Amino acid sequence: MKKSVLLLTILLLPALIYLFFSTGKHGMMHLPIYYPEDVKTTVIDGKERTDTIYHTIPPFQFINQDGDTVTEKIIENKIFVADFFFTTCPSICPKMMAQMQRVDSAAEKLDEFIIISHTVDPKRDTLEVLAEYAKHVHADSKRWMLVTGNRKKIYDLGVDGYKLAVDEDPRAPGGFLHSELFVLVDKQKRVRGYYDGTDSAQVSKLINDINILEAEHQSKAKKPKIYQKHQ
Repeated sequence: MKKSVLLLTILLLPALIYLFFSTGKHGMMHLPIYYPEDVKTTVIDGKERTDTIYHTIPPFQFINQDGDTVTEKIIENKIFVADFFFTTCPSICPKMMAQMQRVDSAAEKLDEFIIISHTVDPKRDTLEVLAEYAKHVHADSKRWMLVTGNRKKIYDLGVDGYKLAVDEDPRAPGGFLHSELFVLVDKQKRVRGYYDGTDSAQVSKLINDINILEAEHQSKAKKPKIYQKHQ
C-alpha cells in the first residue's frame, strides 16, 4: 500500500510542480510570453513600475486564397495560429495540414480566432493553386487563410517575426526548408507557444492552450470555449 502511494506521488509530482508554477493567484493557468526585448520603467503616484516589452509580430501584407489582401489588421484583437507550408510538399506538410484541420475544427466557436498558413513557394503556389488546395484541406478564408506574396517578405516574416527557419534548400524534400512548428500568438501579437504540427499530442496541447489563452483574454462577459475532439 505504502509503495503504491509513493509511486503515485512520484508520478504526479511533475504535474503538481507544473501546476504550482503555471497558475496565478486566482488558480488560472498562464502561458509563457516569448522574447522579452526591453524593460520600461514608469513612475505612477510616486511608485516605480517596471514593465517588460515583448517582441510582437511585425506588419505584413499578403494575399489569401480568395485573392483578398491580408494585413496585420486582420490579427488585431485576435488569437491566431501561424505556420509555413507549400502545396507540393512531399513530406511534413500533409501531416501539418491534417493537424491544422483539427485546430480549425476545435476552435470553430471562437469568434476572435484565425489561422494563417504562409506558403514558402509563392512562385508555384499561385492564387489558383492555393484556392484549390484550400478546398482540399477545407480551409474557409474567413477563419483559415492560406497566404502568398513577395518571397523575401514571407521569409523575413518567418525568421524575424515568428522566429522560424524558412529557406530554399535543394537538399530538402521538395526543395524548401521550413519549420514544422505551429505558432500561437495572443491578441497583443506576442508569441505564446510553439507546437510540433506533425505530432497529434502536441497539437492537442495547442488546442488546450488556445482555451487557456482565450480565458486569459476574456472579459466579464462569458464567451464560448473550445473542446478537444478525440482522434
